Amino acid sequence: MLLGLSSPLAHESPQQWAEQMKALGCGSVVFPLDYTAPDSLIAEYADAADQQGLVIAEVGIWRNVLAADLHERRAARERAIGQLRLADELGAKCCVNVAGTMAAARWDGGCRENFSQKTWDEAVLSIQHIIDTVRPQRTKFTIEPMPWMFPSGPDEYLALVQAVDREAFAVHLDLVNMVNTPRRYFFLDEFMEECLAKLGPYTSSCHLKDVYLREEYTFQLVETACGQGTINLEKYISLINQVDPQMPVIIEHLDTDREYLDSLAYVRARLRAADLLP
Repeated sequence: MLLGLSSPLAHESPQQWAEQMKALGCGSVVFPLDYTAPDSLIAEYADAADQQGLVIAEVGIWRNVLAADLHERRAARERAIGQLRLADELGAKCCVNVAGTMAAARWDGGCRENFSQKTWDEAVLSIQHIIDTVRPQRTKFTIEPMPWMFPSGPDEYLALVQAVDREAFAVHLDLVNMVNTPRRYFFLDEFMEECLAKLGPYTSSCHLKDVYLREEYTFQLVETACGQGTINLEKYISLINQVDPQMPVIIEHLDTDREYLDSLAYVRARLRAADLLP
């Protein structure tokens, strides 16, 4: 397992970025530039990561490729294609996006139409189009699961892999995003076992965070930093290591550099205590 941060943290040069990540104990990174950056700067960051032995885990897209507004949709797909090309040039483990929504007001929001057959079909066609346009050889295109969007669980993700039917399509595993029912929350150990058993062989990168249940009615889950929820961190990492000891595991969705540094230190301390880190 190669820990990393979704934030590049404050830095003044590609070399400082990579050296800082290595000094913190990271083994993987999220690439901090997009495809519109100057080629020379992209090369500097890629070389800096390589010199420090850092695996580029992810190149993010984070746009709604199914947007109802055609201008937004075209722009999102152009970015997706550009980012996938960049990921392939870098040899990143994956390029990642969400499947998209045809109706929600927010680019990654939930709505009833997200679970329609029409949205499923359009998502499959979109993924196939992006992959077939780029034809990546050194990376995988992946979709992050979401609580209110395809794929929202391991069986949906397996069905999506089969429907897309492309060698370059793989799984991005975000366990917390699929904890979207009381049963999955209260039987979280069993659910993570199910996810890794079903999706592990297809997985290119994982996210790491935590989740807890509010006491207020009705069922309200809150994403939080590791250790502030109920995930058995040691079990999760052990299962990931069984799939791939070199799997990138990225800590995400914190607000400040200090929060990222504290979370990384906390995770590393727990994993060292469990003999899961040297």
